[in-house]
Amino acid sequence: MDFVLTLHSHLPWVLNHGRWPHGSDWLCEAAVDTYLPLLESFQALERESVAAPVTIGVTPVLANQLASPVFVEELEAFFEQRLEACDAADVELRKTDPEAAPLVDFWRQRYLRLRHLFRLVDEDLIAALRALEQKGRIEIIGSAATHGFLPLLARDESIRLQLAVGVAEHRRLFGRLPKGCWLPECAYRPRGAWAPWPTAPRSGVRRGIEEHLADAGFDFFFIDAHLAAAGRPLGVYGDPLVGPREVPDSIEPDRLQALRSPDRAYRVGPNRSGRAVAAFVRNPRASMQVWSRHHGYPGDGQYLEFHKIRWPGGLKLWKVTGENVDLGRKGVYDPRAARDQARGHGAHFAWLLGQLSVTESPGPEGVIVAPFDTELFGHWWFEGPDFVGDVYRELSAQRSVRATTGSGHLGAHPARAAIRLPEGTWGANGDFSMWLGPDTAWTWERMWPLEQAFWDVAGDALSRDSARPVLAQAARSLLLTQSSDWQFIISTGAVVDYAVRRFTQHCIETERLVAALTPGSGTSLEEGQALAAQLERRDHLFPDILPAVSAALSGSRSLVLA
Repeated sequence: MDFVLTLHSHLPWVLNHGRWPHGSDWLCEAAVDTYLPLLESFQALERESVAAPVTIGVTPVLANQLASPVFVEELEAFFEQRLEACDAADVELRKTDPEAAPLVDFWRQRYLRLRHLFRLVDEDLIAALRALEQKGRIEIIGSAATHGFLPLLARDESIRLQLAVGVAEHRRLFGRLPKGCWLPECAYRPRGAWAPWPTAPRSGVRRGIEEHLADAGFDFFFIDAHLAAAGRPLGVYGDPLVGPREVPDSIEPDRLQALRSPDRAYRVGPNRSGRAVAAFVRNPRASMQVWSRHHGYPGDGQYLEFHKIRWPGGLKLWKVTGENVDLGRKGVYDPRAARDQARGHGAHFAWLLGQLSVTESPGPEGVIVAPFDTELFGHWWFEGPDFVGDVYRELSAQRSVRATTGSGHLGAHPARAAIRLPEGTWGANGDFSMWLGPDTAWTWERMWPLEQAFWDVAGDALSRDSARPVLAQAARSLLLTQSSDWQFIISTGAVVDYAVRRFTQHCIETERLVAALTPGSGTSLEEGQALAAQLERRDHLFPDILPAVSAALSGSRSLVLA
């Protein structure tokens, strides 16, 4: 049976939007906590000749940031700040907390090692990942440009733009077309009538997301288990069904179709050109073992406590200690004990995969898919990158489970079984409510008319040389407005003011640029040109965006740009 570990890497555009806590420090933390440690693990496995065919997604908006000279400057400054914090903590902790004082050197050596690694790859994480893929070590998959929540966008042109920019940027930065796509928030919507909210624009039948993916040239994507009616089946299009082990003999054959194993890839589609894509399904049991702080590995008492931080400086010196242990009673972290525990958990997870391959495999085409946010490994779960390496070391000695990539599995076992999926996500409740609800409806009510206004002027602006720079920046600003991060942050109740400010800011800027392209709006084209030049310096992503705008506007059956 195959095993596909999939890591989804994403952060919204934060460069030139401040540093702490949600500006460039957010990106630098992800690089130091997650991206560099994972790269370190991948390189160690390569030296040991251990196959580690991770399927890793990097959203175009994140890739643009990691490739930016501004990021390099910010990360170097971040390392300096953390090393200075070590020096300050060293002096103070020797007086106030001698038990924790030795950990300062642990952090100092870690920061020095990771900074050396960053410089060793020429301060270019994108090139480092690209090199691993060129060696056949990993597979890098693509995504929508700014992680826009595709099913809720009002215009098909907007969906096409997100995907066309995503494909073009992936090819520009990674040197090849992506075969797989990470749907933002694993959000899927089938073909059908579109009425997500009472105030949404009226629309007829809309194309399914898989049709847009096929147009963009993707071969596969990922969905959560309930969409394939595994675990707790929802049925087809929300028709509730009993659990898969409780199906009565009298159940109708068409309803039985919804009871699917999560451990195989399914064919979804086709689009109007007759092309289908494959859907990989998250395995609930394997995912929960790694994801859950309460029921999985990250909650182990030996691991580094995420929530207790020493300020100033941001050093973490304590361990989880135990479930429901108050932050004030956390014990001092022991890196060696935590490393041993990660090694044991890696062995246990490899054993679990072996058990699942026996008890849940649907046959030769079976595949266990475990998708996670990349930032789980290292940022949220400090020992995660070591755990990933240990899992692959253990699997190298197993015969019952074959680690592979998404493309590797489909190359050996093409998706033949077709499935009809309901709409859903991998978010809370499995539906769209984290992104569209009473607290976030206002964002869509502002964005939907903005989409319409943009596409109303796009065709004419493309034909005028003087208007093209304004249109290009308007497209970038519209894509930044569409980031699903803003609604997610608002719904979670964390730093709501930041998400509201960023969303509103990008809306206003897009509205001003679109107004400059609209005759009789009161905003001149010259004003739009000046604003576009200013914003392009601040939000310097997607440098050649207009071909994607043209492809999205034309409704071409192929969004893969020449």
